[in-house]
Amino acid sequence: MDLVTGGGYAAMAACGLLALWAGIWALRDRAVILKQLIAGGVVLVLLLVQAVGAIIELAGGRELAEPPVFWGYVIVAVLLLPAAAVVAIAERTRWSSVTLVVIALAVLVMELRILQLWSMGQGAA
Repeated sequence: MDLVTGGGYAAMAACGLLALWAGIWALRDRAVILKQLIAGGVVLVLLLVQAVGAIIELAGGRELAEPPVFWGYVIVAVLLLPAAAVVAIAERTRWSSVTLVVIALAVLVMELRILQLWSMGQGAA
């Protein structure tokens, strides 16, 4: 398993846990807390590690079936979590938790698509 695949699965698991945690807080009518933002930062680090792994693999000769689509997903996934943090800081109601749930689930689905695109590339393991 390469860094992109392993990082993708780790990021998907972390996104799922973050969405569950934020969902519980939303149901309890509570705003996002700092620990949840830190967890979002951990997911962001996993996404960045995955992106660096992809750059290394591509520099080594691996080819992607659809490079613009792949990089579009990677870039948007990396940008969504900081956007969620901005909303969480600005909106101190349960809606910050709802926003974090939606964004964490969106990143999870985007990671699934990133892994699909990665596996379609030439030299896939």
